[in-house]
Amino acid sequence: MMRKTLWLALLAISACASPARHHSDPVPMANKDPAAMLTWTELSARPLPPSGLRIAYGDGPEQFGELRLPASTGPHPVVVLIHGGCWLSDFDYRYMTHLGDALATQGYASWTIEYRRLGASGGGWPQTFTDVGLALDALRDIAATQPLDLGRIVTVGHSAGGQLALWLAARPRLAADSELRGPAPLPVRGVVGLAAITDLAEYRIGPPDSCHASVDPLLGGTPDTVPLRYAQTSPRALLPLGVPQWLIQGQRDPIVSADSVERFVQAARHAGDRSQTRLLDVGHFDVAAPDHEAWAALQSALAEALAGAPP
Repeated sequence: MMRKTLWLALLAISACASPARHHSDPVPMANKDPAAMLTWTELSARPLPPSGLRIAYGDGPEQFGELRLPASTGPHPVVVLIHGGCWLSDFDYRYMTHLGDALATQGYASWTIEYRRLGASGGGWPQTFTDVGLALDALRDIAATQPLDLGRIVTVGHSAGGQLALWLAARPRLAADSELRGPAPLPVRGVVGLAAITDLAEYRIGPPDSCHASVDPLLGGTPDTVPLRYAQTSPRALLPLGVPQWLIQGQRDPIVSADSVERFVQAARHAGDRSQTRLLDVGHFDVAAPDHEAWAALQSALAEALAGAPP
C-alpha cells in the first residue's frame, strides 16, 4: 500500500509542478515556459533511445546494466548512471537511458545500471548496496572486451540514485570486514549528484507515504535500532568521501530540498573534501534530462572531474 500511495504522490507532485498539458507528447525543455518544471509524467513519457549493450553482472533479473559507447575509438572515460525512485521497484533505470545515450554522443562510455530495490525485486539491506557495488566492479570484466578507461570513472546518480553514487565513491573507505565493501572496490575519479539524497538519517523524517518513508525499510530500521547500517550507507555519515563532488540541485525541488544539499556540501568541505553545489532554477526531474542548463551543468562537472579540477 505504501508503494502505491507513494507512486500516486510523486505523480501528484509532478502534476502540480507545471501547468497542465493537453497532449501526450513530452515537451522539449528548450520550448517550455522557463517557470515550468519538468514533471515525472513528461520525463517518463519521452520515447526511449535505442537500447545499449545489455550486460549482466549477476544472476538476478535486476542485476544488469546497459553499456553505450561513443563512435570514436577508446579507451573512453566511463560515467556510471544510477537511477532514483525512492529505492522502490516501482521505478526502474529506463528514464536514465536518455542521459546515457546523450553522454555517449559526447565521448563518454555510459554504464546505466539496474539493481534490486524495495518491493517485488527483494532489495533493501544489504542487496541494494551490494548490487550497486557489483555493477561498478563489473567494469573490470567488461573492460577486457570493451574500450573503457577504468582510471577515469565518475558516478552520477539522481535522487535516491544520487545517494548510491555518493556511497560508491566512499565504498573503498569502508572497513575491510564490511559486508557492503567487497574484496576490491573499484575506485572512482569523482561523483555528481543530481538532486541527490545526502543524509539518510535526516531524509527519513518527512511526510508519511512519501519518498522519505522509504529510508527505514531500505535499511531495516531507524538510526537508533540499526546505527551501523546508517553509518555505512549515508553519505553525510561517510564524510570525507575522498573524491571531489558536484551536487547539481534544483532550487524548486519539492522532493529533495536545496537546503539539505547545501548542508551536505558545507559538511563535506569541513571534512576536507572538495565539494560544490550548482543551484539551478529548476525542479526535481529537470536535472535528470539531457536538456537546458541542467545538462550543461552536468557536462561541465564531468569535464572538471575527469580533468582533475577542484569543484
